[in-house]
Amino acid sequence: MIGPSPNPLILSYLKYAISSQMVSYSTVLTAISKFDDFSRDLCVQSLLEIMDMFCDRLSCHGKAEECISLCRALMSALNWLLRCAAFYTEKVKETLEQAAAESQLKMCLERLEKMLSSTKNRALIHIAKLEETCMLVSLPCPRACFPSPASWSTVEQSLLKLGENLNSLSNSPLRSQADNCVSLIKSIPTMLSVHSEQLNKTGFPTVHAVVLLEGTMNLTGDTQPLVEQLMMVKRMQHIPSPLFVLEIWKACLVGLIESPEGTEELKWTAFTFLKIPQVLVKLKKYPQGEKDFTEDVNCAFEFLLKLTPLLDKADQRCNCDCMSLLLQECGKQGLLSEANMTNLTDKRKHAPCLKSAENANIQPNPGLILRAEPTVTNILKTMDADHSKSPEGLLGVLGHMLSGKSLDLLLAAAAATGKLKSFARKFIKAESTSPAPHPGHLLFSPQRRHPGSSTGPSMILSESSPAGEVPFFETWMLTCMPEEGKILNPDHPCFRPDSTKVESLVALLNNSSEMKLVQMKWHEACLSISAAILEILNAWENSVLTFESIQKITDNIKGKVCSMAVCAVAWLVAHVRMLGLDEREKSLQMIRQLATPLYGENTLQFYNERVVIMSSILEHMCADVLQQTATQIKFPSTGMDTIPYWNLLPPKKPIKEVLTSMFTKVLEKGWVDSHSIHIFDTLLHMGGVYWFCNNLVKELLKETRKEHTLRAVELLYAIFCLDMQQLTLTLLGHILPNLLTDSSKWHTLMDPPGKALAKLSVWCALSSYSSHNKGQASARQKKRHREDIEVDYISLFPLDDTQPSKLMRLLSSNEEDANVLSSPNRSMSSSLSASQLHTVSMRDPLNRVLANLFLLISSILGAKTAGPHTQFVQWFMEECVDCLEQGSRGSILQFMPFTMVSELVKVSTMSSPKIVLAITDLSLPLGRRVAAKAIAAL
Repeated sequence: MIGPSPNPLILSYLKYAISSQMVSYSTVLTAISKFDDFSRDLCVQSLLEIMDMFCDRLSCHGKAEECISLCRALMSALNWLLRCAAFYTEKVKETLEQAAAESQLKMCLERLEKMLSSTKNRALIHIAKLEETCMLVSLPCPRACFPSPASWSTVEQSLLKLGENLNSLSNSPLRSQADNCVSLIKSIPTMLSVHSEQLNKTGFPTVHAVVLLEGTMNLTGDTQPLVEQLMMVKRMQHIPSPLFVLEIWKACLVGLIESPEGTEELKWTAFTFLKIPQVLVKLKKYPQGEKDFTEDVNCAFEFLLKLTPLLDKADQRCNCDCMSLLLQECGKQGLLSEANMTNLTDKRKHAPCLKSAENANIQPNPGLILRAEPTVTNILKTMDADHSKSPEGLLGVLGHMLSGKSLDLLLAAAAATGKLKSFARKFIKAESTSPAPHPGHLLFSPQRRHPGSSTGPSMILSESSPAGEVPFFETWMLTCMPEEGKILNPDHPCFRPDSTKVESLVALLNNSSEMKLVQMKWHEACLSISAAILEILNAWENSVLTFESIQKITDNIKGKVCSMAVCAVAWLVAHVRMLGLDEREKSLQMIRQLATPLYGENTLQFYNERVVIMSSILEHMCADVLQQTATQIKFPSTGMDTIPYWNLLPPKKPIKEVLTSMFTKVLEKGWVDSHSIHIFDTLLHMGGVYWFCNNLVKELLKETRKEHTLRAVELLYAIFCLDMQQLTLTLLGHILPNLLTDSSKWHTLMDPPGKALAKLSVWCALSSYSSHNKGQASARQKKRHREDIEVDYISLFPLDDTQPSKLMRLLSSNEEDANVLSSPNRSMSSSLSASQLHTVSMRDPLNRVLANLFLLISSILGAKTAGPHTQFVQWFMEECVDCLEQGSRGSILQFMPFTMVSELVKVSTMSSPKIVLAITDLSLPLGRRVAAKAIAAL
């Protein structure tokens, strides 16, 4: 290149050397990018011809460092081509040189387009960009230490210069070609983030079920976990934002329409009109692409307006215009513009007349709930006042709150707006600071559970207490109060009081004609009552006490101090569970005695109000144990609603049959309703996590219709949200390894059920890992305690290389190809993954299970034999890539061994540069080298 044209002899030698691959492509590209005298047209033409020889088929089969050099050289060549194009677009302006310049520009743009049209080349440039960024961050003076002919910033500068010159380019074909090249270059940094949305679907049963589950069973929960879960579903299923918001509103209206009358209806009203607008406000903060989220909300309401039968049914149920109230709340939260609100309201003005003669005087629940919300705030302010000297005001408020459905309205509004914990704690504080023995103490439960809801102790008080001493009531409620899914041991430390206090209390209960607590502190009596009841029961069993004596004792317990009856029954419920069928009679009789209130004039102030609360608490406490022991206790009518969704399971029908028939029914219908959610929750509680998960997976694998398998996955994911963490551990840690290592079960993994199971597994893994890392397991999931999920994952999957895990022993003991599948000594530490470089804790069960699952997948890919299980692994990885977020460092793929990348690219459907970029952690130097080596070899 010394003269105006290249030396033809040396040029021919050079072309031969390149075609014979005697010189590396990275060396050639780097050399070309150093030539900058673009005025020598013949030299530039020769260099473009040389580049044309290999530009669209770059490859490198050398070491990882050589592949990284190829990435850098390709970025330098890209910058050189951009500079060259910019030079000739500038030269086109000169009239005398126009034709020659256009010819040169055309040659340059053709090579540029050829280079960029290859996804492989763009992927390698993407790695070079990341390599440069990480080098700049990690080194104190990177440019001085590693002078680079081109960087991404210089590429952007060259791109800017070319863009400026393009404005004056009159040749339309050339301009169009240049614009195409520019857009391809701009797409390189975001080449992993493009996902096509599902525009052909209008219903999304997973979103529907997640919202129904939250409204039915977790009204008191914080909004953030729900927001995260909904966003996860939106990303995984690529749901367009307007249809996503529409599905949320549809689920709310369906929940409202089908909710049982009473407190359940109030809960759904509060959830729909108070909580969901808050959820949408948080969803608005997430990146939504180019569209404004308020436009998506408006579009969702436009779609909702077309669902006239649904809106009419909701209006009829609520006795008001639901649409206008929803629009009003969304307007308050800044989710709709004034113009859109007016437009939408006008379109719904033709709603049918709602008021009839019989319901004209009934106040609609949505209006009551919306008015109750500011009332809750006012009560909280009132509670901050000092009531220790004059508690009558507080007791008057309590009495007033118990009138009609005031308390239910206030509790529903407080729960939906996240104020229930504060509401509860302020009442506890007010009672705890009152001087004993005062009638206020005898109420004991101002924040009783909302009847029929999941607003139990764990739900209300699941957050840590404010600084300072924790009130006794809060401690007792969290440790000693039975509730659904919380089985207590009667020998639990919370039931072991001071023995001297117990003797005093037994004597007091047995001898006093009138119960007085002057000899003992109130909280001591509540703590001691469990042991006292055990002493009294033993005396009754041994005929030391007669039934009449027991009656007198129970009258003393419940006649004055209702709280002691609650404490006594809490222990009796735990005690009855531990007894044989023939030993339960006296304990159940005592529960029956304590549940029957005294009637007479000799009762303390507000006794009748306290009995209402006490009976409600006892009914909820005893519900589980009464159902399990087939016992009936008639609780006094409290004027409150019966427990909805109770006794759901058909008598004398095996629970497995109930599970399969319910799942079949839900699958045929295509969506989950509140009733089926409660049945699934009951079955999960009764059968345990492994039984529940295993049987539902079996049902999925039986399905052979493609459209039904996809629907089944969407519904199963939503059902698994009942306890996502534990069900995911079971699915990934036990059920999948069993299916993948047992050749007799491989046939069940055929398409379509196998592909559906892979999708479900990835969805569960991503959701659990995301919420687990953010510490966002809901209180509903935290409260579950079942013995069958107490798995020792550390012994199941050991960290020590010298001790083979049970999973690997299982692999090595398989049939003839077991040794190929895995070596028994190949455990977690011997196969390096990104998670180990990020120092992720492997003592965490979920991390451990994920790491071992990817080890198993790696073993299957490296095996000499293939089968349905190999195909399953491919589907699993494809779904991982499909659900991936751009720049999602710390996803489940970080547990994949680096060695697995080279195995995956051998699979035809996985041999794509984009997939390699997606499955490797590009934030790590080793990840970038592995990716560069794999892509360069494609």
